[in-house]
Amino acid sequence: MLTVVGGHDDAPVETPDGRYIVVNDRLWRKSNPTLTPVEREQFTKDLMAARRTVGKALREGDQGAVQAARKLVDEAKIALGERGEVWWDDGAPDYGRKLVKNTPYAQWWTALVNDF
Repeated sequence: MLTVVGGHDDAPVETPDGRYIVVNDRLWRKSNPTLTPVEREQFTKDLMAARRTVGKALREGDQGAVQAARKLVDEAKIALGERGEVWWDDGAPDYGRKLVKNTPYAQWWTALVNDF
């Protein structure tokens, strides 16, 4: 299983079209590249805060707070373009959360993995 290429030990593989990263053989939609740096920073801060709130609620065993915090995580990911409507406009479907081998990226992925 390949999850790292390039010069960074923690850098995930990016699909050739720049729409997804691959983590554990699964596609995850990247953030919308048209977001301004200010927007990206704010939405990322919102996401991290919501994730911390999820963790706190889980540790406290407060299921209502967990649900509310997970909703905030979802809202932040939608704002970043990682969930919800796709940010590209060429009509291509969303393959986010799918195994690479079950998508049109399968041949590219197989060739990439075989090179390592």
